[in-house]
Order: sequence, then C-alpha cells, then structure tokens
Amino acid sequence: MSISADDFQIVQKFLLENSGISLAPGKEYLVEGRLQPLVYSEGFDDIHVLVVALNKNSESDLGKKVIEALTTNETSFFRDKHPFETLKTAIIPELLKKTQANKKIQIWSAASSSGQEPYSLAMLLADSFSWVKDWDIRIVASDISEEMLEKCRSGLYSQFEISRGLPAHYLPRFFQRAQSKWQINSEIRERIDFCYLNLYEDWVGLPPLDIIFMRNVLIYFDKDTKKTILEKVIKVLKPGGYLFMGSGEKPDGLEEHFQTTDFSTSACFKLVSA
Repeated sequence: MSISADDFQIVQKFLLENSGISLAPGKEYLVEGRLQPLVYSEGFDDIHVLVVALNKNSESDLGKKVIEALTTNETSFFRDKHPFETLKTAIIPELLKKTQANKKIQIWSAASSSGQEPYSLAMLLADSFSWVKDWDIRIVASDISEEMLEKCRSGLYSQFEISRGLPAHYLPRFFQRAQSKWQINSEIRERIDFCYLNLYEDWVGLPPLDIIFMRNVLIYFDKDTKKTILEKVIKVLKPGGYLFMGSGEKPDGLEEHFQTTDFSTSACFKLVSA
C-alpha cells in the first residue's frame, strides 16, 4: 500500500522534530521502502496503521524504530578513497608533529551508520602508523541508531560488505572468520568508542577533536539546521583541526571560520577561528 499524502506529512513532521532531518517532497518511495519492513515486524496491517500509532505516541519505542529505519544510510569500507589518502599522507603526519607534547589525537566519525568508516580509519592507522607506539590515537564513532551501534560494536560483516571497498590485504590482517561472516579483530575494535548521538540534540561527552569526518551527513538537513550543526562543530573541533565533508559539500554560512585546504578532492576544511 502506498503512503498517503497526509501520512507522509506526519512522518515528515515527526522526523524533522526528532532528528532535524528534512524529508523533501517526492521521498514517499523512500518512506514506503524503509517503513514496510517495520510494518511486518511490528504486526501492523499497513503503513497507515503504523503512522496512526506513531502519531498517537511519538516518544514510544516505535518512534525510535521509525527514526532508525529512516536515517540508516548505505556505506562501505574506504568509501571515496581520497579522504583516507589525505589523512594518511598529510594530516596524520602533520598532527603527529603538532601533538608531540601530549601525544594524543582525537578523531570523530559522525553518523557512522554500520561502522565501515570508523573501522576504515582504525585499520588505516594500524597499517600506516604502526610505528607510533606511544601516541594515544582514539576514534569516537556516533550514530542515532542503537541497532546500527550494536552492529558496529560486534565488528561483524558479510562477504558482500567485505567485498565493497576493503583492500584485499586487509582481510587476513584485520579479520577472522565468524561462521558465514567476518569479524574485525579486537585490536581494531578496541581503538573505537561507539556511542549514541543525535546531531540535532546537545552533543554530550565529545572530547576536543583534531579531525571530524562528517561526510554526506548534512545533505539530509535543512539550511538552518546545517548551520546549527556546523556551529557545534566549531565548538568541539580544535583550532587548526580538520573537517571532512562529502564531495561537493562545504561549511555554508560559516566559511569565515574555515580555510579550504589544498586537498580539493577530499572536501577537507581547516578550522582557523572559533
């Protein structure tokens, strides 16, 4: 059953108020595709009955499940290789020089989805900077979906997920067989702190950060919400720290705080003033 215009508007309003994400007109197909499995799993007759239940009590477990269904986005290991190359060849070496005193580097993967991005970062660091023994390099990875966070923490991936972007030599080095799946080894899993965080709400518990990966995230928010999120980025990113955005994205409205770097293929911006 197709979603009605009224039900779509209810879902639009709910998602905007609870996550800040703006569903544009014409995304009815997306809502139908994402909510239909929830209709079956929760025992509703159709999408309309689900939306009625959601509208009656938006703060229920159903509300959380609807947000998870509508905000989980596809990802892959080393998606768009350019940012990872930039990190490896330029930014991490620069930060190792800058942090000689406290020997600490903090990286945040915002909206980490099923975990391939933060694990890609951790594997890159282990592979290219294994000689850095006395530095504390930590990765914080956050998401709005508790279900995705559980998957992230398990480090379990299917053969299909492994085949998308993972360098062949990383498989025997960083993974082990777990029945029909592959599991990232504990050395890599322990490098990452996974936590719940709704970008639309207060950011609690984030340390001062040297690098933020916020790629292909802000495209789901309206103009005002994007600016609000970027203002929060400025507060948690250290001066001289780096913000990675998606291809074609930029810190609209706050350009005076960021310097465009020479790494144009990476959509990488340096914080110059808070």
